[in-house]
Amino acid sequence: MSRARHLLAACGGLGLVLLILPFAGLVHSTEWTHFRLVPGDFDAVRVSLIYTAAALAIIIGFGTPVAYWLARHRFHGKWLAELLILLPLLTPPLAMGILLSTLYGPYGWAGAPFAKIGVELSNSAYAFVLAQVYSAAPYYIVAARAAFEAVPGELEQVALTLGKTRWQCFVSVTLPLARLGLAAGAALAWVRALGEFGVVLIIAYFPQGIPVKLWVNLQDYGLSAVYPLLWLFFLIAMPVPLLLGILSRRQSALGT
Repeated sequence: MSRARHLLAACGGLGLVLLILPFAGLVHSTEWTHFRLVPGDFDAVRVSLIYTAAALAIIIGFGTPVAYWLARHRFHGKWLAELLILLPLLTPPLAMGILLSTLYGPYGWAGAPFAKIGVELSNSAYAFVLAQVYSAAPYYIVAARAAFEAVPGELEQVALTLGKTRWQCFVSVTLPLARLGLAAGAALAWVRALGEFGVVLIIAYFPQGIPVKLWVNLQDYGLSAVYPLLWLFFLIAMPVPLLLGILSRRQSALGT
């Protein structure tokens, strides 16, 4: 048994080393004495922060009811609804970008009516948010559904027998008990949307967010111009998952 545990620990340690090696390489390869951003990097950061926040709000707004609906209701064709949610996740990013361009482009059947009233759904802020929503929403919905399914249905039924409405039951019972999973889903969606490249590259090359600007820097300035913006991306991407995780666990520990 002891030998098996040592073997398991060694495999786990090796896996962690393999995962961290690229980031150790980043630390080693960064030219710290010439560490500086190139023109346009701060604009890319601003674009990513503002539009990713908007995309996350949209994802949580419509993804939470969808996740709860899938977790609590049985109906014919549920498998089809689940498949439709997973389709954007399973589709290669470049292919999804082409599909969105075909649909929401100025000549697409969904984009043309908006183009006539001056709302462009390609190479615009709207397109940027749209691409992020399609990229990250499935991750949030899957995580949120699992969180809702982990809440015992009996607790909701008890709340209903005590005179609570469905909405009051959802707000006072289900949401607090599911908050850890919902926070994890929101954090995952934030990082996924912020780092989306393939879909955004096709439908929303402009305005340039961090992932596209990283690619532009590589093409125009070389690898050394990628590292500073990449470090900035990590500084922006990581606090939200960490903060959400800390807050949700603290609330859980306090029993609120």
